[in-house]
Amino acid sequence: MERTALLIPGAPAPAGTITVTAPFDGAKLAELDTGGVAHVEHAMQSAYALYRDRRAWLPIYQRVAILERVAALMTDRKDQLIHDAAAEGGKPWRDTVVEVDRAIDGVRICIETIRSEQGDVVPMGTTAASAERAAFTRREPIGVVVAVSAFNHPLNLIVHQVAAAVAAGCPVVVKPAEDTPLSCINFVRILHEAGLPEAWCQVLIADDRAAAEALVTDARVGFFSFIGSARVGWMLRSKLAPGARCALEHGGVAPLLLAEDADLKLALPAVTKGGFYHSGQVCVSVQRVFAHRSIAESFATSLAAAAQQLKVGDPLDPETDLGPLIRHAETDRVQTWVSEAVSAGATLLCGGKKISDSCYEPTVLLNPPRDAKVSTQEVFGPVVCVYGCDNIDAAIEQANSLPVSFQAAIFTRSLDTAMYAYANLDASAVMVNDHTAFRVDGMPFAGLRESGLGVGGIPHTIADMSVDKMLVIKSPAL
Repeated sequence: MERTALLIPGAPAPAGTITVTAPFDGAKLAELDTGGVAHVEHAMQSAYALYRDRRAWLPIYQRVAILERVAALMTDRKDQLIHDAAAEGGKPWRDTVVEVDRAIDGVRICIETIRSEQGDVVPMGTTAASAERAAFTRREPIGVVVAVSAFNHPLNLIVHQVAAAVAAGCPVVVKPAEDTPLSCINFVRILHEAGLPEAWCQVLIADDRAAAEALVTDARVGFFSFIGSARVGWMLRSKLAPGARCALEHGGVAPLLLAEDADLKLALPAVTKGGFYHSGQVCVSVQRVFAHRSIAESFATSLAAAAQQLKVGDPLDPETDLGPLIRHAETDRVQTWVSEAVSAGATLLCGGKKISDSCYEPTVLLNPPRDAKVSTQEVFGPVVCVYGCDNIDAAIEQANSLPVSFQAAIFTRSLDTAMYAYANLDASAVMVNDHTAFRVDGMPFAGLRESGLGVGGIPHTIADMSVDKMLVIKSPAL
């Protein structure tokens, strides 16, 4: 079994070790050294020293060259990246192939962004006070980036956080999810191999909560990037040092509307994919389907039939549709929530049982109570709830009734209905005739209200990790 040393150059002896296991069958994948508060201090000291020495900053052309080599190395090692991500995270092989392709493309988006977005001309001469002046901005790195990542997209999320920081010119210290650190380590090693000096990107496998909190709350943090639970994200934000900026990406309880005129042949495969992809462990996974009462039961029945055709099992099997939940405790929690909903009056159309300690049947519930956990909290499991609604206003009212807001969707043949939903749904994005989990890596991606803070998406993240520094020139020749 592989033993991985801390990716913190010159760090003291490790604080301990952790063993990374596969969520599907518990197979031991690797043993990693961990770091404590002393390792946080060492990493932040070297990262901050790089940032404060402007002569040590990496020019844009060097960042471009490094990232180009990264994309090439990732392409060469694609099969290994797929294997490691699927094994540690449990996402089925075919979906992990897509994730790795997206991650490689994400590196290319970083290159395109820093080549084309470097500043703006600021209008001058429009008033007497601004006469004889010219002004422009250029981007500079904001400071040391601390990135805390999530398990569900163990490679692509690291690209969104770490590759974006490298592109922006920021030193970065990344703490991957403790369940899925191998993809992060693979990516950082590729960065180093591609020519990025080791101190510009360091990895902390935290030995305990104190080390993780010390990293986030350090006074030298310029930007904090967090992907994970709302409870943890908002707590950490409250402890940031003065001046530290942040972006938080949490979850939602994604609503999808089926209007009376919806094309159900189009909607069925989309909802099946959007609801059960990665066993529902996606922050914008379809969880609540609000269907016109005339079609709700028939659609839910068809969805249950489609769900029963999905193969649940080993994520390394190319034929698998659904893999495990990330931890056994999550499987137990989903079982409890589903059982509570059924006891309270929901109709169980399929699923509703654990297959093993790690896997749960794809489950469809019809009309669970509005106050059930499956109706009000993010399930993060393979559960889709269908609700019958009398009209679109009732559907929108129920969709908007929670303190979370992320992506939403509607299926309809009417442009007016689609625009009405777009105008009235609480959401940062509304998909028309597609599921709520649609995403490409360059588009804005934002949780609103309790679902997050700031805007994700690689170009937007690079902008967040940059400062627009203005130069104003006064000259009578202007």
